[in-house]
Amino acid sequence: MGNARNIAFWVVLFLLILALFNLFSGGQPNMSTRTVSFSDFVEAVDNGEVSTATIDGERVVFRDETGTDFVTILPDGVDVTDRLIENGATVNARPQEQSGFTTVLMSFLPFIILIGVWIYFMNRMQGGGRGGAMGFGKSRAKLLTEKHGRVTFDDVAGIDEAKEELEEIVEFLRNPQKFSRLGGKIPKGALLVGPPGTGKTLLARAIAGEAGVPFFTISGSDFVEMFVGVGASRVRDMFEQAKKNAPCIVFIDEIDAVGRHRGAGYGGGNDEREQTLNQLLVEMDGFEANEGVIIIAATNRKDVLDPALLRPGRFDRQVTVPNPDIKGREKILGVHARKTPLGPDVDLRIIARGTPGFSGADLANLVNEAALMAARVGRRFVVMEDFENAKDKVMMGAERRSMVLTAEQKEKTAYHEAGHAIVGLSLPKCDPVYKATIIPRGGALGMVVSLPEIDRLNWHKSECEQKLAMTMAGKAAEIMKFGEENVSNGPAGDIQQASSLARAMVLRWGMSDKVGNIDYAEAHEGYSGQTPGFSVSAHTKEMIEDEVKRFIDEAYQTAKSILEEKEDEFERLAQGLLEYETLTGDEIKRVIKGEPLDRGDDEDDEPTQGSAPSVTAIPKTKPRSKPTGGDGGLEPEPTA
Repeated sequence: MGNARNIAFWVVLFLLILALFNLFSGGQPNMSTRTVSFSDFVEAVDNGEVSTATIDGERVVFRDETGTDFVTILPDGVDVTDRLIENGATVNARPQEQSGFTTVLMSFLPFIILIGVWIYFMNRMQGGGRGGAMGFGKSRAKLLTEKHGRVTFDDVAGIDEAKEELEEIVEFLRNPQKFSRLGGKIPKGALLVGPPGTGKTLLARAIAGEAGVPFFTISGSDFVEMFVGVGASRVRDMFEQAKKNAPCIVFIDEIDAVGRHRGAGYGGGNDEREQTLNQLLVEMDGFEANEGVIIIAATNRKDVLDPALLRPGRFDRQVTVPNPDIKGREKILGVHARKTPLGPDVDLRIIARGTPGFSGADLANLVNEAALMAARVGRRFVVMEDFENAKDKVMMGAERRSMVLTAEQKEKTAYHEAGHAIVGLSLPKCDPVYKATIIPRGGALGMVVSLPEIDRLNWHKSECEQKLAMTMAGKAAEIMKFGEENVSNGPAGDIQQASSLARAMVLRWGMSDKVGNIDYAEAHEGYSGQTPGFSVSAHTKEMIEDEVKRFIDEAYQTAKSILEEKEDEFERLAQGLLEYETLTGDEIKRVIKGEPLDRGDDEDDEPTQGSAPSVTAIPKTKPRSKPTGGDGGLEPEPTA
């Protein structure tokens, strides 16, 4: 379609150039043609000096015996045809040019085409929106139709409470008398709030598919323009369209782009964005009623929205769309797996149990990656191994087996990860260790993955302290094995995670007795966008940093003492990682007990460098169990 438009544009441009060329040069005498008076022409005819003559209306173009061309204009009512013939000249005649309206039209046609091309370019520069070249203030809301792909509530799973609230709005549109007879009024707006990827936009599309009423969709950023007043004009135009099609639904995606708290910007009260927001507030609930126009908006930044936008009468309902729980994840996987042929060994409940914290978008990506992996090896359906490999890839990154590591680097990585795993297994409130690997993945040389057995909803102080100990165990292991002078930058990611968790404990969660139950996060971050951060004394800042350091130091000492106490298990696990490269949670427990592993189905019979003292030499293998969730330590690659 775009190529056809480009070809048409170049054809029109060529015709325009051709018309202009004809206008300014067509029909005009050649630059070398001389203009003579009529009396000189008559004299030349009588003397027999004219060989040929062409009569074109009032103009006569003639040629003398030497071949030179001349032109003259005939006086009104004079006919020289007979005189030319009598004197032996060859006479040619052209039809007289059209006159009147046709002549004027042909004269102005090139200019009309030029103006048309100018309007076309103006329209292209402004995005080709409604209103053509003057469409700055026109709404860019699009009417969603069946051709965009109908989505219904059957396609929405895992967020039942949110779906129920929106199903009621659909029922309101279908059967308003059911509610109005009891005095109920249709909600004017619903705000969908939740983390990215939880299905807010999908819910809106499902409402459009179920309601059977016109559904306009627009993004919050579509109101923003470089010209002042354009956003407010577009809001007015959008509501005018909606009123003409009422009852209808208007969906504004990412409303935080236009609905941010007023007074927090740098443009002052006359800011373009604030004018747009003011117009939106008036249109949603002002003097004029908007009966039958329901506004549905989505955002993952409710905290930055203006309070006037959130009050009842504008957004009557605030629907929370959270990350799904285990039952919700199983239903979402079922929806996304409809078009994917699954093998007999695939159990979606096991996959759902191993993906805590995954959003709907994460699960959709997981199913897609599993399908791609099955297609890559030529399978006709997706098996459980594909889901496990896809889970590893999604949460840890793709394997980088081509990355060349020296024996010393692999050894340091193995001991580092063994430290994480041993401390994680030793502390009861740490999440169970599901996998340890020294194969480089993403930006890490190795990692230990731990997963909660159930969806984690909150953190307790003892859990945080043990999580800190597991995080700092990597550095403690390196120092314990290689000494202070040989510690690497491998623990950099661990230190960053530990610092972030410890600061949250002190600044936000009130877990420090010295600092107390005061939220210092706002002061620490400074200007928050709504109110300026309060000042904190130097003594308090010093106390906060001392408490953060204390939490991390105590965690380090805890990890170090556990590793010293379980030195034999620590050594066995490190050697096992050097040999097998990747170990699941159950395999880790068997390795530290000195039990052999049975991996008889491996294709590669060569073990990697190193051997476990109490473990039978087993070939290296690909990962078998694929956990997801937080890790015990992600190390960046060594810098040059």
